[in-house]
Amino acid sequence: MPRLFTGLEIPAEIGHTLSNLRGGLPGARWVDPENYHVTLRFIGDIDGVAANEIASLLFRINRKPFEVALQGLASFGGKKPRAVVAQVVPSRPLIELQAELERLMQRIGLDPEGRKFTPHVTLARLRDASNQDVADYLSVRGYFPTRVFTASRFVLFSSRASTGGGPYVVEDSYALSA
Repeated sequence: MPRLFTGLEIPAEIGHTLSNLRGGLPGARWVDPENYHVTLRFIGDIDGVAANEIASLLFRINRKPFEVALQGLASFGGKKPRAVVAQVVPSRPLIELQAELERLMQRIGLDPEGRKFTPHVTLARLRDASNQDVADYLSVRGYFPTRVFTASRFVLFSSRASTGGGPYVVEDSYALSA
């Protein structure tokens, strides 16, 4: 059974910039730059029939390309940090695309996503990293000049259940066109 999710790919030059932020954080498992992405909708473990239905349903989405801005680093997990992420500015076109994907997934019977959509790119997953170590890392590396790219498509990714995420495979892509 494939584990599926929809997302935006990160261009290689921005991935390279983000990869330069790796290191200097005890307990971090760094994501490989080729696996950087913005998750739009996690779908989960799906059988082949449902996967084909989802893949064909996504072609119905008709949206224009839009700019995506990455701006600064943050951590997720509060008192028990579990990830370091590059923050994505939540633009209207991004939020609307994600909301449409959410509606489509619910229409075919998937449960609603339980968490509020917070667009980001996961750079590292944390295991036993202290709040102080994360705060120190973010104070040194948390700022980087805003990076902007145009999202001209979104993709259906598959992954294997693994620790640390990836490798991710693009199963299909869906153009955003005017």
